[in-house]
Amino acid sequence: MKDIFTYPFDSGFLLKKQKSLRKEMKNDGVKRIPVKIAVLAGSTANAVCDQLELFLLNYGLEPSFYISEYGQYWQDAMFPPHELTEFSPDLIYIHTTNRNINSFPAVTDSREDAFAAIDGEFQRYRQMWESLKEKFGCPIIQNNFEQPPFRLLGNSDCSDIHGRVRTVNELNLKFAEYAENEQKFYINDINYVSACYGLDAWADNLSWQMYKYALALPAVPYLAANLAAIIKAIYGKNKKVITLDLDNTLWGGVVGDDGADKIKIGMDLPSGQVYSEFQEYIKLHKDLGVLLTVCSKNDYENAEAGLNHPDGTLKPDDFTVIKANWENKDRNILETAEELSLLPESFVFADDNPAEREIVREQLKGTAVPEMDGAENYVRIMDRNRYFEVVSLSEDDRRRTEMYKANAQRASLQKSFSDYGEYLDSLDMSAEIKSFAPPYLQRIAQLTNKSNQFNVTTRRYTDAEIEKLASDDSYITLYGRLSDKFGDNGVVSVVIGHKDNDTLHIDLWIMSCRVLKREMEFAMLDNVVSEAKKCGITKIKGYYYPTAKNAMVKELFGSFGFRKISDDNGNTVWELETAGFEPYTKHIRINTEEN
Repeated sequence: MKDIFTYPFDSGFLLKKQKSLRKEMKNDGVKRIPVKIAVLAGSTANAVCDQLELFLLNYGLEPSFYISEYGQYWQDAMFPPHELTEFSPDLIYIHTTNRNINSFPAVTDSREDAFAAIDGEFQRYRQMWESLKEKFGCPIIQNNFEQPPFRLLGNSDCSDIHGRVRTVNELNLKFAEYAENEQKFYINDINYVSACYGLDAWADNLSWQMYKYALALPAVPYLAANLAAIIKAIYGKNKKVITLDLDNTLWGGVVGDDGADKIKIGMDLPSGQVYSEFQEYIKLHKDLGVLLTVCSKNDYENAEAGLNHPDGTLKPDDFTVIKANWENKDRNILETAEELSLLPESFVFADDNPAEREIVREQLKGTAVPEMDGAENYVRIMDRNRYFEVVSLSEDDRRRTEMYKANAQRASLQKSFSDYGEYLDSLDMSAEIKSFAPPYLQRIAQLTNKSNQFNVTTRRYTDAEIEKLASDDSYITLYGRLSDKFGDNGVVSVVIGHKDNDTLHIDLWIMSCRVLKREMEFAMLDNVVSEAKKCGITKIKGYYYPTAKNAMVKELFGSFGFRKISDDNGNTVWELETAGFEPYTKHIRINTEEN
């Protein structure tokens, strides 16, 4: 059965069944991340919030909403009412449309006056954003503007400074330039979404006149999906891997039957052009840090020959893992996930075969399975589902493929050693473990929302919360980077603890699974104890709260010599005396010197 939250959406079904769908998901037992969203709206926003809630629940987020009074978005931003202040939002969404542009340049305006009118409109929004940033310090999502419903100047409306199309385009550019220079400010691109939907269908005058909905009701799920994609990315819910079938997915034809020289690929053939465009689109994702893998029922030699086709864009080296065999595809995805130290829910499975899609969808809950129907639709289907929404792009993201390939080299090297300690020494590892610092705050927040397996408490933090903790002397905050002879793994571990007299309470301890069993957890512990001693701490308390994904760290504190002092249905508390503690790290050089 097709996932109802996968593009293309059945708007009628989502709108008709929203109450029952909400009830079903709220009662499904899934532990979701709570997020408080303030919606400052220039039009009626209830339907948007209803649909947004469904998409966010599907992403593992549980929203609660503050919704401004009709048309009060600017007033609420500049002079927050008591209710908004008390709500203390984690995120603010400004739901404005072209109906909220206060004034367009008049045809009789001078050129200078027309530009001044557009800039004045921009400054009104900028003033609002700056006010919200100062008062709440949380991420802000702002709609840009869809195209106007008419062109008074005809085609010149887009070029003449008096045209409404020109005004919308100028404002959208100014919004984009502002977003480019603000870390926690994001554009919800309704200009693009409305164009995809169809401008005439998007702007329903009757809905506006009757209910003050700035867009037609059937378009609301599309807006909500686009907005939800930004929010889930902020909370670390993006996918990480595209796992691809080969035959009739990356090329036309069956390489085992037709031979590599007969498959359809390349710009010279109309039937091969769609596959070339899809390969080019997929390869672009490597620059975002998305991992590419193959999951194909094929002989490996045939798969490799197909990937080496001279007209193909994707080559074997572009893939972190290639599974070309005759095993069931759900099993191959599970094995790939294990090799990459990821969960199956990090994967997007792209396959032209509906039977294979259904098996993976049923067997691997959480793996995204788009409806890959018709090669001419592949790019659009993958793109509209927004699996890899970018809200920030760190150097670690860009280097992710290199990091995972280096991990494969490490695994290969390990097999040549009989003594594990000798293997660790051979890696020539060095770690940088220091207090939270500005260059890494965004990556630290990203990690807290992505890490699920090595995460003892599964607490999540926003960028603003991480910034606040970094300057709070009542906390010990540490990040850890790990490098070795194969490369730099980037920031892979984070510890946050708050001081309470002579006790340090570990609020968060996370680590990327790609560096498991390399002593990084020991290095972090040693430095936590060292920092605690400097602060006069005599006891450290660790907490483990079980989830469906973090069983691997159930006994983490026990393995470090902590004593279990409480066990409440699996929620355990552990204690360690800092006096007499002996460091565990033997195979990593540690740099703790602050800049």
